[in-house]
Amino acid sequence: MSDKITRRLFVSSMGAASIASASALLGPPDAAAGEPVGSHQVDSPQVDSQRGGSAAPENLKPTYTFFNSAEAQFIEAACDRLIPADELGPGALGAWVPNYLDKQLGGAWGNGERLYRSGPWIAGTPSQGYQLPFTPAELFRAALGAINRSLRARGSPFSDLSPESQDDYLRTLAKGGPDLDLDGVPSEVFFDLLLKMTVEGFFSDPAYGGNRDMVAWRMIGFPGAYADYYDAIDRHGVKFDREPMSLAEDSRGHLHADPNIPAHL
Repeated sequence: MSDKITRRLFVSSMGAASIASASALLGPPDAAAGEPVGSHQVDSPQVDSQRGGSAAPENLKPTYTFFNSAEAQFIEAACDRLIPADELGPGALGAWVPNYLDKQLGGAWGNGERLYRSGPWIAGTPSQGYQLPFTPAELFRAALGAINRSLRARGSPFSDLSPESQDDYLRTLAKGGPDLDLDGVPSEVFFDLLLKMTVEGFFSDPAYGGNRDMVAWRMIGFPGAYADYYDAIDRHGVKFDREPMSLAEDSRGHLHADPNIPAHL
């Protein structure tokens, strides 16, 4: 079995849990967003998709409001290695996972709306969870800045490395260690959050910016956000075979993803 298929099957096995956890984490999809932390934008239109319709052009890219260009290059390349495209379907880039990361980090969750931030900031046990003073947005900004400075000093940004070298670098981040402090952010903490958000973006409702055209749901056969299953509830042993539905769809099947999807600040 190839490395790509192994990786995709691993991510698929995490999908069902990720859909539920991402929805609980992000809150309602119709709240307004506050001012983004970053201001760089990659010019490209946001478009509606239609359930069951044709996919968007391959060269269409999201508009980033949190990531600057150097950060976006790393995030796109890293997400592409974590969930690559293969014969099963699009990977993280085709599903607009970087757009999911950008919108969540630029919203209330990224700015630590519900985080306790009064300290003391001391190392905790694994069972105590996150123990750093950074908001998610601060953590990504610090870590990405340190990573890009380090790679520039070596003469090659992450996006220009070979796929094998990119994988090796990501494994190094995941392993962590005292020599991998990213401006105060332990590299293993950054990698863990990057991986979790990549999986969330791949499997969460398209209303949150990722899972474009519900490609991940189609891959695993998840029906999405149907309001009721009245016509199917008594049909035991029969496969539920309908097009997936997003929280952001109207009655005609058009997906209207609000660009201000993260909760307000």
